[in-house]
Amino acid sequence: WGIDVNLKGPFYFAHAVLKQMREQKSGLIINIGSITGQEGDGYGMDYPTSKAGLMFGLTKSIAQFGAKYNIRCVCISPGPVLTREAMANMKTPLGYAAETQEIVDMVLYLCSTKARSITGDNYMIDGGRACGAQN
Repeated sequence: WGIDVNLKGPFYFAHAVLKQMREQKSGLIINIGSITGQEGDGYGMDYPTSKAGLMFGLTKSIAQFGAKYNIRCVCISPGPVLTREAMANMKTPLGYAAETQEIVDMVLYLCSTKARSITGDNYMIDGGRACGAQN
């Protein structure tokens, strides 16, 4: 189920919209990854495997394919985000979970003309977890 939703879903979505984006000679796909795609998870393999594939394989491949058509593809990979109360207790080196607005602000920036040269990258919003910083 996790592979179907988190990897196949974005794959089929991209396939569905890329024809239109090629015809209009522009487009942007923003994938949503997860810190778990980088860290792994000892409890289940489908979620971290699907997110890693999305963050690195699919995002970079779409960016490479789309470049000649002015199509960009990026990924935003959150760590703990305050979407529910339990997230506030999850550890980050900065000592807090991200606010939802931080994710929204990154999406808006990547959609803007200020980010027109950004493609193929994965952006961690994880309070320092991916860089191995310690509390």
